[in-house]
Amino acid sequence: MKLFLSRSLLTLATLAVVVALPDAQAEEKVLNLYSARHYQTDEALYEGFTRQTGIKIKRIEGKEDELLERIRNEGAYSPADVLLTVDAARLSAAHELGLFAPVTSPTLEKRIPANLRTGDWFSFSTRARVIIYAKGVIDPDQVKTYGDLANPRLKGKVCSRSGSHPYNLSLMASIIAHHGEAEAEQWAKGVVANFARAPKGGDTDQIRAVAAGECAVAVSNTYYLARLMRSDKAEDRKTMDKVGVVWPDQQGVGAHINVSGGGVLKHAPHREAAVRFLEYLASDQAQRYFADGNNEWPVVAGIKIDNPALEALGKFKADSLPVASLAMYRAKAQIIFDRAGYR
Repeated sequence: MKLFLSRSLLTLATLAVVVALPDAQAEEKVLNLYSARHYQTDEALYEGFTRQTGIKIKRIEGKEDELLERIRNEGAYSPADVLLTVDAARLSAAHELGLFAPVTSPTLEKRIPANLRTGDWFSFSTRARVIIYAKGVIDPDQVKTYGDLANPRLKGKVCSRSGSHPYNLSLMASIIAHHGEAEAEQWAKGVVANFARAPKGGDTDQIRAVAAGECAVAVSNTYYLARLMRSDKAEDRKTMDKVGVVWPDQQGVGAHINVSGGGVLKHAPHREAAVRFLEYLASDQAQRYFADGNNEWPVVAGIKIDNPALEALGKFKADSLPVASLAMYRAKAQIIFDRAGYR
């Protein structure tokens, strides 16, 4: 009887292992993605990864600060493998919270330029912060640099989104890196003195405000412009007919570049899949998705894109400042904006 029970228990244990194996294998084919990118075109991006690898993406979307807080609260029990978000300031915030794990990948190091990656997060697309002006109201030669936005001749003519927004914090961080804190603060005060109204809205709102005559100059990330340029709405086309675009600082350091990127999280349960996903985002196929689908520039050199809006915006000199420098001066940028009254 004892022998029979022992053999039965052994058989049951063996069956349990056999049954458990498919579940374990299935679990390895999953990637848990926390994303602050809310673009429909990214669906094709994720589907492409699953087709290539067989790894299913389980996605949780949310606002940047909410996701960072969630990951921090989940701690070692977090199911998240990868965080994707936009803006270097936000990515650096995740780094400062200790949420990312270091990643060593020859593929990422080879394909992504050194100035667009750090030890634990990587840029996968870029967008430039350009100057928008009202045609027939502003001579584009008057706004050839970011510094020109502080010129008193633009008094009452500048629109802006909040100084606490990460896009503007990253721009200010680049100004600090290039020109120092004193000059950066002087610039911020000059821009505030030129405001046509209190900062509000997003980049698209600034473009529309310039077109409507509420102000004459603003700054915007390029993918908002490209979105309006590709729109089927007559209102959007009229807006773009009324505004011009200047690539700033082309005789100097070049136009400020912001990024969309991500990293592997410290407690990622599927680390191998997470690294494979980042490497996929640097592939030719994924890089084309970023450009053709969401109007962002690829970070990988030599990618052939098919986006008439990006082609119409033309070639430009981009600031090669390392994204790590943007992270370094993020907190100082907020302090300077606050002192200048750039709310």
